[in-house]
Amino acid sequence: MLARVLYGARISLGVGAATVFLSLGAGTLLGCAAGYAGGWVDEGLARVIDVLLAFPGLLLAIALAAIRGPSLPNVVLALSVLGWTAYARLARAVTLSLRRREFVEATVALGAHPVRIVLRHLLPLAAPMLLVQATFGMAGAIVAEGSLSFLGVGAPPPLPSWGSMIDEGRPFLLVAPHLVLFPGVALALAVLALQLLGDGLRDVLDVGAERSARAVIPP
Repeated sequence: MLARVLYGARISLGVGAATVFLSLGAGTLLGCAAGYAGGWVDEGLARVIDVLLAFPGLLLAIALAAIRGPSLPNVVLALSVLGWTAYARLARAVTLSLRRREFVEATVALGAHPVRIVLRHLLPLAAPMLLVQATFGMAGAIVAEGSLSFLGVGAPPPLPSWGSMIDEGRPFLLVAPHLVLFPGVALALAVLALQLLGDGLRDVLDVGAERSARAVIPP
């Protein structure tokens, strides 16, 4: 049981990290591009995000995973289809708030390419908020992966995912509760740790931004 719980940590954390990597990359790229371009590009991305957010995320992930079959790459793909929207909205909002700032207009006047402006000047300012969002997103991805595995459309057997271990131990809950208790506790602790990490990063990055502002603008 201990070996399966420990190995299940590799699967759950791996799926969470891969989902965040794909969602963060795609969402940041699309959000920054749409926010800086504005016009119909920005309006189109906003409408696409609204449409995707109208669907129940877990149900859509279950449908995609069921269509493509139970496997870890399919789980990552199913979770990334909706996961990028949160990062795209955040990157778009930050870009919209910064693109009219004086330093951006000065960079445009100097003839800098829009890609350079986004990558060199806008993305570093959005990175702290995106990092905090990625931490919370990884916790959500781990819960979603556990839910998909519990329903039988996640990690295929004999891979010991925490969700599949809970499902396998459910019929023996009254006679052997440890079969459900240990993977459930491991899942809860992993999600709690990531949530606390996100809260800590948010506090540290907020303090860092405040100190930077004080250093640039003396009282």
